[in-house]
Amino acid sequence: MILGIGIDLCAAARIEKSLGKPAFCDYVFAPAEQALLGGLGGKRRAETAAANFAAKEAFLKAAGTGLGGFALPELALLRAANGAPYFELSGRAAAWAKQRGLTVHVSLTHENGLASAVVVLEEHQPKGE
Repeated sequence: MILGIGIDLCAAARIEKSLGKPAFCDYVFAPAEQALLGGLGGKRRAETAAANFAAKEAFLKAAGTGLGGFALPELALLRAANGAPYFELSGRAAAWAKQRGLTVHVSLTHENGLASAVVVLEEHQPKGE
């Protein structure tokens, strides 16, 4: 059963300006994401960071929690060997997802300086069990 669907759009230029600020990166990105971004350069780095940020906001919308729901680094968006994005949840976000038996689906896209993400939260167990 679908628990929630979220979508978000983010301008890469807005995120690019903040990537040079360690406090921003620590507030938004998990260490594994920061390592991912550190291995990228220029436009690709900004677009990837914007897509990750959009995915985090889409996750929070799908969860129905808003921006205060979970710490953003708890929602690490990484890439599989084939490039497919996936969430690696930690802390309260991981406990919340496990309690609900969630599978998290995410899709990203970026073009012309904009990045977008769609997140679907699929619940596999009835509430209360």
